[in-house]
Parts: sequence; structure tokens; C-alpha cells
Amino acid sequence: MKNTERYVLNLKTWSITLLSSFIFISCSGQVDKNKIALKYKIEQNKVHEDSISAKAETFPEFKISPHDKDYQGNQISGVVRTVFQDKKGNFWFGTQNGLCRKNQSGLVYFDLKGFNGQSGTIYAILEDKNGNIWIGYGGGIAKYDGTFFTNYHQKDILTVSGLWSMMMDSKGILWLGTTQGVFTLEGDELVPFAIPEGKIDTSRGVSTTKMVHSIMEDSKGNIWFATNGGAYVFDGNTLTNLSEKYNNPSNFVNQIIERSNGNYLISTSDGLYEYDGNSFYNRTEKLLGKNSGVGCLLEDKSGTIWFTANKRSIFSYKGETFQKKQIKEGEFSPLPFQIYEDQQNRLWFVGFKGAYRLEKNTFLNITRFGPW
Repeated sequence: MKNTERYVLNLKTWSITLLSSFIFISCSGQVDKNKIALKYKIEQNKVHEDSISAKAETFPEFKISPHDKDYQGNQISGVVRTVFQDKKGNFWFGTQNGLCRKNQSGLVYFDLKGFNGQSGTIYAILEDKNGNIWIGYGGGIAKYDGTFFTNYHQKDILTVSGLWSMMMDSKGILWLGTTQGVFTLEGDELVPFAIPEGKIDTSRGVSTTKMVHSIMEDSKGNIWFATNGGAYVFDGNTLTNLSEKYNNPSNFVNQIIERSNGNYLISTSDGLYEYDGNSFYNRTEKLLGKNSGVGCLLEDKSGTIWFTANKRSIFSYKGETFQKKQIKEGEFSPLPFQIYEDQQNRLWFVGFKGAYRLEKNTFLNITRFGPW
């Protein structure tokens, strides 16, 4: 090879290397810039529990509804969004009247304020490995360490009706499902996790194209998202829309749970689907017909599946036999937001018109006075 040819070749090689380096640096810089731009700074404040707590007996009576003739007075709240029992056995209730805790000392309400200084409805409660209680509410999130509440506020994302779901994974990462998509809490920032937009569900009072109704981590470490664009699963590298992949007719997904047999149950506006890793099967089409919405889900410790359909009906099944449960025959019918199994294997149904617990095939209305 001639010296001139070597020079031209070296020049080309150097030029390509320089260009590649420039592109890499530019893209890397742009990505870093976007990551910084996408993070949302949060504000924190810490308050002692005594400064925001009050005993239940100091509150006015909470009735189910002034329009119901057959209501029970002294409800925990007229609307109970969620119930949770911590490792110590204490019960926590997320209500439209704030956070409520029942322990040996009695029933206490905590007034958590949002970014705007207003009290908010409590939507989610969980406990981390260190025993801290995390609360997601209208206007923020909070961590309770047994004495103090640390409040996290971000007015653009954690709006009054912004947060709808919350999950802490096995790595200790807190995931938030909001009306504006999915975010993780990292230090003093909210970091978005990109999920494609869906559609607005006109059957709901609050709905957006980025709505995330629930988040779940399965036994394999995969993260599942119930969205208005279908059921998504993230394996740590790839985000997959299973609704699109398997041509599932319903994109409005309410909740996803993993069964004890390894399959997944997915509640949608078009029914309850079971996913075995290869295909979807509509479990409720024969029972409910098409276009029957299924809401909250639970598999209890005995392997029985519980779910709500058409907002107010409660069903259970084990195998192929379905049973319908009536809370109060001929009277008002509550609208459950959550089905929960406590440490005593008792089932709770909480929602509009208060909290109920199933015992000996009878639904008990749990008021401020119990029965606990």
C-alpha cells in the first residue's frame, strides 16, 4: 500500500472515529439532560403524630349516607378506600376523612395535608421492611416511622386526585401509579417510568390516558401495571403490553394479581381474564356476559378467588363454581374499592358506605365501635 493510500485510510478512520465519538457524546449528553429534565423535585416536611392526631370520639358521626333510610351511624368513614394490617397487628384505614389507625389504645385519625394545605383522601397504605408505614393520599405521600410523619409533596404530579396506587418492590423501590403515569421515589425526586398512553375511560369519574390503577410485583421480580392502555409487564429490561400481544379486547385494566398456581388474574372493564403465560382466558364471560366490568381482586389463603363485578356485586369461586355474595339482602349495597385478608384470615370489603368484614358467611358492618 502506498503512503498516500495509508494517509487517506487513516484520515477516514480518524474521521469516522471522531464522528462516532461526537454522536455518542451528543446523545449521551442529551439523554442525561432529558433524565435531569424529567425528574420532579419534591418538598418534604416532618410532623409529630400528636400534632395531627385526634381520637375518634372527638369527631362527628360519620354516616353511610343521609339519603339512605337503613344506614348505620358512626362509620369509620362514609367512604373507606383501603384497609391494611401492619406487622404489629394494628389496622390502618384510608378514608375520605383522612388516615385512621386502630390499635390497643383505640381508634385515632391523622390529618395528612396535601401540598395545598388541604386534607386529602387516603388511597394506598403499605409497610416496608423496616416497619415504616407508607401512605399515598390526595396531595402527597407520607412515611410514618412510629412517631413522625414525613410528608412528600410535588404539586405537578401528586395532585389532589393524582395518586391512585402504590407498591414497594423487593428491592425497596417505591412505585407510584398516578393520573400522569408511573413514577419511582428516589431520594428527593420523583423519576418517571415511561409507559405508552392509553385512552380515557368514560365510565369513571376520574380518568386520563396515563392512568395507572394498580402496580404489582410477582414472585419472579417482574413488575405489572394495570393501565388504561392494557396490562403491562416489565422484566427489568423490556416492557411488554400483554393486552396487545394477545389481542385482549379490553384495554381498561383495573387490577392484576398472581395466583398461587403461577397464573395471573387481570380484572378489566370487559371481565376477569386469566393469563397462563401463553394465552388469555375470560373467566367470567359465561357468568356475567360481555362488557361486564370487574373491579377489585383477591385470592385468599385457601385458594378461593374473590372479585367485584359491575361495581357492587361480589363473587367468589374455587375451581369452576361461582357464588354470589350479598352484603345486605334487600337493603343498600356497598361499592367495594378493596378486598383484603387480615392476619386472622378474615376478609374485609371496604368502599362506599364504610367497612365490612365477612365472618361465618355473614357481612358485618365495622363501625368505630367494631366489632374488632
